[in-house]
Amino acid sequence: MLATILILGVSGQVKRGMHRDYIQREEALAGLRGQIRVADTIKQQTLPQGKLVCVYDEFSPNSPHNQVLKSVMLLLLRRREVKPENKQKLRKLLLSYFSEITEIAPRAIRWDALKYHRNNASYQMLIGICSLVVDDSLQTTEAGENKLTKWLPDEKMHQLYERFVRAYYERHHPEFSPRKKQIAWNLTNGASDEGLPKMETDITLRFGEKTLIIDTKWYSKTMQTRYEGGNLKYIPHNLYQIFTYVKNEDKDCTGNAAGVLLYAKTDENVTPDADFNIGGNRISLKTLDLNQEWDTIESQLEKLCELLTG
Repeated sequence: MLATILILGVSGQVKRGMHRDYIQREEALAGLRGQIRVADTIKQQTLPQGKLVCVYDEFSPNSPHNQVLKSVMLLLLRRREVKPENKQKLRKLLLSYFSEITEIAPRAIRWDALKYHRNNASYQMLIGICSLVVDDSLQTTEAGENKLTKWLPDEKMHQLYERFVRAYYERHHPEFSPRKKQIAWNLTNGASDEGLPKMETDITLRFGEKTLIIDTKWYSKTMQTRYEGGNLKYIPHNLYQIFTYVKNEDKDCTGNAAGVLLYAKTDENVTPDADFNIGGNRISLKTLDLNQEWDTIESQLEKLCELLTG
């Protein structure tokens, strides 16, 4: 999964343009560039060759952030867990865009020295993925299993899962304008929303007059047990949340807004899979199984589009 996310993220980044930074270089040149290092020129005896040792700044894509990306992509190529089709995509990215980038030892990466600003903010998630790969946390003592929840808190996994789903639609369905969106409360009589909580969707898709709100959920348990009889029930506050989002989005009560609670599949025997029409709006509970071949994962995500276009 991490390899897939990194491929999607790096592919998007190279389309936007790789980050460049001023890199200090020192070399013997026939002409003058930057500052002359007199002591080094004498020491290296470059004058008889008609050269001066100069130090100068070069605006180059060989920045620390790109060096991290290249090093981790090469590391993934050596990992047997990475699928052959993903390795092929990684090789293509490396050959096409990272030939000028220097490889560094993954264990020597200084993560705290990587700074972010307006021009390279889009690298922050990519570097986060790289950090997870380098930590080697995918390895477990149990043969053949990758247990992400053992080493990453649920909150972080939820953020990763949310970004993965949103990135999929950004890449494959830009016509739906995938994005986070703040929904205003449908207040009447000029009432103020002061004190009311903000409503921000994980993913909002639009198609014509229709809107689909996707709220991603990463839990170790996707169902809730009611002790009266031990029956499994949907988690109530999740339903309240998506219903509130949908009804405030559909201010004119047209029925054109729908909502999906998209859970990541766990090892539970029963996981959410239901569709309801509540007050004229469709509310769905679906489960995305990430422990599948990519074609199957893609098919599950594509099926959600039918809720918008159907």
